[in-house]
Amino acid sequence: MKIVIATTPAPGHVNPMLGITRILMDEGHEVVAFTGSAFKDRIERTGAAFRPLAPSADQDLVDPFSKYPELKTLPPGLELLRVIIERLFVDNMPAQHAGLQEVLREVPAELVVGDDYFLGLLPMLLGPRSKRPPIVCFGTSILHWPRVDRAPDFLGLPPAVTQAEREEYAAIAQEHEHVVNQPVARRLNRCLEVLGIGPLATPPFETMVKLADAYLQLTVPSFEFPRTVPSSVQFVGAVPIIPNQAPLPPWADELDGRRKVVLVTQGTVANHDFNLLVKPTLAALADQPDLLVVVTAGGRPVDSIPGPIPANARLACYLPFEWILSKTDVFVTNGGYGSVNQAMSFGIPLVCAGLTEDKADVNARVAWSGVGINLETSAPTPQALRNAVRRVLDTQSYRARASLMAQEFARIDTRAEILRIVGSHA
Repeated sequence: MKIVIATTPAPGHVNPMLGITRILMDEGHEVVAFTGSAFKDRIERTGAAFRPLAPSADQDLVDPFSKYPELKTLPPGLELLRVIIERLFVDNMPAQHAGLQEVLREVPAELVVGDDYFLGLLPMLLGPRSKRPPIVCFGTSILHWPRVDRAPDFLGLPPAVTQAEREEYAAIAQEHEHVVNQPVARRLNRCLEVLGIGPLATPPFETMVKLADAYLQLTVPSFEFPRTVPSSVQFVGAVPIIPNQAPLPPWADELDGRRKVVLVTQGTVANHDFNLLVKPTLAALADQPDLLVVVTAGGRPVDSIPGPIPANARLACYLPFEWILSKTDVFVTNGGYGSVNQAMSFGIPLVCAGLTEDKADVNARVAWSGVGINLETSAPTPQALRNAVRRVLDTQSYRARASLMAQEFARIDTRAEILRIVGSHA
C-alpha cells in the first residue's frame, strides 16, 4: 500500500512519525514522508521517501521561534497562546495543504497519515469524503476533546472535583473562548474561505480528532482525563523507540546500579535556555553522592550547559533512549508528551517543570495520574527540585503507580494496533 505521512516539522511530532513509518515499512508498505527539510536524512534512513515542506511552512530547529519574534516578548498567558496557535499552525495551513496536494498528485496514496497539529489536513477533512483517501491522525499531545468540566486545553487544569472549581473553569473557558478560540477561528476561516471550504465550527485541533477516519492517541487510557471520546479514537500506547539512534556514552559502564540514576532533559524545543531546568537540577543534586545525574542536551552541544558541572553529573548531546530509560530511577523533564509516555512505559516516576507549548497539560496529567510530581513552573528552584526528586525516590506510591502504568502500556501491542487500524481504513 502507498501511504503519505504528513508531519509538523518539530522533533516531538517527527519522532513518533519515524516510529510509525518504521512499523509500516517493516510490513511492506511504501511510505512517503512530507515534513521539514531538517529531517530528510533521518527519514531516508528508514527507507521511506522524503518530500519537503515549502520553506514558508518549515521550521528552524535551532531557533524554532526565529520567524516569530513576538513569541519571545509576549508574557505567558492567553494572548501568547493565541499567537502561538496562529503563527505556528494556522498560518502554515495553506502552504501545508498546497504542498500535500502536490505530493498526492505525484503519489497515488491509498492512505494519508498525519499528526494532530498538521492543519494542512483540515481542508481535506472538511471536504467531500469521496474526493480524498482515508485519513488517519496520530496524537502527539494531549487528547484535544471537550471535557466534562469545560476546562480549556493548554492551561494545565486538572479535573474539577468541586462545584466551585467547575464554576471557576466555566469562567476561564469563557475568557479562553473570547481571547483564543474566536480570533483563531476567524483567522483560520479566512484561510479556508480562500479554498472554498468552511467555516469551521469547532477549534482546529478538536476538529482533527472529530473528522479523522481514525485517531491514534499515543498513550494509554489511564493517562488521559476521563471523558467520553469518539469511537474513532484508539489508545495505542507508545510507539517503540527506534534503537541505536545514538552511541553509548564513554561513561556508560558507570550506570551499574550502585547509584540511583536521575535523567534530566529539557527536550528539543524548549532547550534554548538550560538555566530553566538543567542548571537548577544539577545544583539541586550536586551534594547527593548516592545519585548519578545524567543530562541529555536534546541535540545541543554539552558545552552549552552552564556550569559548574558537579562531580556526580554526566552529560551527553544525545543518548540512546531505549538504553538510558532502562537505567533510570527518576525522570526530570519539562514535560514533552512523547518522552513522558516513553518514561511511563518503562515504569519510571517523574518530576516535571514546564509550562510552554502543551507541557502544562502534560504535567497536570502526571500529577493527576500519580506517576510523579508537577512543580507547576518552567523555572523551578534547586530546593524545590531536590525536595521533589527525593520525595519521588523515597515515596513508594510514585514508583508503584508508574509500575502499574507500565503494565498498561505492556498490555497494548502498539505495532499490531497501528497495523490493524491502518489496514481497516485502506
